[in-house]
Amino acid sequence: MSMFKHAAEILEARVNTFLNRADDPAQTLDLSYEKMITTLQDTKRQLADVITERISLENQMAAAKRDSDKAEADARMALQAQREDLARAALTEKQTAQQKIAALQQAHDSIATQAEKLTAYETKLQDHIEQFRTQKEVMKTQMAAAAAEVGVSESLSGLGTGLADAGDAMRRAQDKTAQMQSKAEAMEGMAEAGILSDPLDARDSTEKELDKLRSTTGVDADLARLKAEIAAPK
Repeated sequence: MSMFKHAAEILEARVNTFLNRADDPAQTLDLSYEKMITTLQDTKRQLADVITERISLENQMAAAKRDSDKAEADARMALQAQREDLARAALTEKQTAQQKIAALQQAHDSIATQAEKLTAYETKLQDHIEQFRTQKEVMKTQMAAAAAEVGVSESLSGLGTGLADAGDAMRRAQDKTAQMQSKAEAMEGMAEAGILSDPLDARDSTEKELDKLRSTTGVDADLARLKAEIAAPK
């Protein structure tokens, strides 16, 4: 063996070692698993935010309901005191509270839908991660066994590393394909989760005027009802 050939073989061996470290299939699998865990943690945080918003809306709805009930009681008391002006003002407050409840309920329904989707996605992702973890460990064990077998075979037969390199390249390609499929499934799940709706008032001027008319009509109806109830013989 000439000096130049020996130097070339040493250089080739060092290059192969560097490439194997840079593209280690076991490390690729572990990195894929870590990325999936990160995605799961992000999903949990998003779900926690949505649930917090849902609870906040429920508390606001409960407060608005108390305001509506109080306004009803105040209107009744005002009519009994012959203060129809105060009764009308109280019933106006009641109508405002009821409109607020309706808007909050709409936002709550949207948030609840988001929470259901995120919960379902979280469960699906957890199952997928567990399956991937099991497959990862099995594949790493198989790769270790295959590497040992190749090493023994090379030692016994004196063959070069050409076939082994081809087998390693095939396994790395399979691992990368599995990683891309996992990423695609995660992105599809996030797309199915939808976008959080904005609960802010988006009515135009016409809708606002119509709501105002409905509120006035509701006040008149409530006022007439309370007068009838008070005037009715007991």
